[in-house]
Amino acid sequence: MNKQTAERVLQAAMQTGGDFAEIFLEDRLNNRISMRKGLTETVLSSRLHGAGIRVYLGLQAFYVYTNDTSEAGLLACAKRAAMGIQETKKHGLSPLQDLDICKGFPIEMRPDEVSAKEKIALLRKMNTAAMSVSGISQAILGISDAIQKVWIANTEGRFVHDTRYYTRLSCSAIAEKNGEMQTGSENPGAHRGYEFCKTIDTEQVAIEAAKTSVTMIDAPYCPAGKMPVVIGNGFGGVIFHEACGHSLEATAVAYGNSEFCGKLGQKIAADCVTAIEDGTIPYAWGSLNVDDEGTPTTRLVLIEKGILKNYMIDRLNSRRMNMPVTGSARRESYRYAPTSRMRNTFIDNGTDDENEMIASMGDGLFAKKMGGGSVNPATGEFNFAVEEGYLVKDGKISSPVRGASLIGRGSQILLQIDRVGSNLTQAQGMCGSVSGSIPTNVGQPYIRVKEITVGGMSK
Repeated sequence: MNKQTAERVLQAAMQTGGDFAEIFLEDRLNNRISMRKGLTETVLSSRLHGAGIRVYLGLQAFYVYTNDTSEAGLLACAKRAAMGIQETKKHGLSPLQDLDICKGFPIEMRPDEVSAKEKIALLRKMNTAAMSVSGISQAILGISDAIQKVWIANTEGRFVHDTRYYTRLSCSAIAEKNGEMQTGSENPGAHRGYEFCKTIDTEQVAIEAAKTSVTMIDAPYCPAGKMPVVIGNGFGGVIFHEACGHSLEATAVAYGNSEFCGKLGQKIAADCVTAIEDGTIPYAWGSLNVDDEGTPTTRLVLIEKGILKNYMIDRLNSRRMNMPVTGSARRESYRYAPTSRMRNTFIDNGTDDENEMIASMGDGLFAKKMGGGSVNPATGEFNFAVEEGYLVKDGKISSPVRGASLIGRGSQILLQIDRVGSNLTQAQGMCGSVSGSIPTNVGQPYIRVKEITVGGMSK
């Protein structure tokens, strides 16, 4: 999309009296190879191409998309978006100027130039590594990559083009015993080219997934009750992401659908808790040069020593809240209007010793790895599965347990944290919300919650 076409399309979008218009054009190549039981199961390639056009008048917003990105197709799309507004006063647009963005993610190997043969050989090595762990019945593996080119133009004069590269591995190792199955998984990824696969020990990734499933297949079921819990680092941060992060997005806050509405400057967490939302981390899975509205991304302190400092805010909700945008607008594709979303969200390092956390907790649970779960952003109530857990007796890890879940409310768990370690790591996931599914990092060091409800199971 060149500037001349973009200006004509924006003029068409504003012809009925809108006060702002925007074009988001996307061309994306996706590749995925999957393997099961050592056999290549699927080799898929796809292309996603299209554009979405938004028009605002105050808090009214209209969004129309098309996969006809010829000038005629874009003009027709713009005129359709403009039909939602009928205002006699007309607004002009500023001349488009290239946004000088920091290109923070240079790559070494375009993933689409790496042969399927090489990718399959990598998966075979991972399969061999997973199957080398005694007790594993099968492994399900995958490698996916994407190249997303975006062009964004708006009536405030912004014109930006960016190219984003993503590469990710997945490994699920399944252990079977006495008719029961347990699964361990590892899913590392990065905003990076294929060279990412050479920066990590891919065989060790498969072994770690296998060890989790083998450990859990022999574990007894976890008892239920209220107890202290130490939550492991990395994907343990999914609890903050889901139970608290979504409640700090303007998507919820601007409509009064968050338990943290109106609490800027107030204490919402323990003094030891500092939480960051950072879209600028080099090569991180959720990082971006610019968000999906063309705003440069930022490092945003959400909570500082227990005090709520910021929300994540997109353009439309900045109007509702009368607050500036934070570079947090994201969408799955051109088929979705953007809204405020997380990028790389984590509890920052503290100073506590991880071994002391467990040694001083008495009886409780060590949730080494977290799994999936659900949350209600309006109330912060959550329920998360523990993928790998261990009972703690008198400050010592006694035995693995399975079937555990953590149940609580985001605002309560933040205040119940009494220890934060110094071994911050991050893990990768896909986050779903009203603007689709997007790549995000979650993370934290070890943290300890003084008391939380642990759901258990019995045979």
